[in-house]
Amino acid sequence: MSLLSAEEIAGRLPSLPDWTQDGDSIRCVRKRGSFAAAMLYVGAVAYLAEAADHHPDILVQWDTVTLTLSTHSAGGLTGKDMDLAGQISALG
Repeated sequence: MSLLSAEEIAGRLPSLPDWTQDGDSIRCVRKRGSFAAAMLYVGAVAYLAEAADHHPDILVQWDTVTLTLSTHSAGGLTGKDMDLAGQISALG
């Protein structure tokens, strides 16, 4: 999988309003209102990630879930990151 250029990243990020670029990654922070709701959300993300065979870094802090996507094997952002971010955003 090839890395996205800076122009490709800039072109795709506006369609992912919950995501921000942080160096060679994109990140999304979601508050869920309770620890249980955060864990249910993480389960839904895990289902999507397994289906895509692409896995985000996940940080859970009580009701807040931080997701970070980057294609480590490629050394940065690829289409897989943007595609999975779009699927995750559709969860709401």
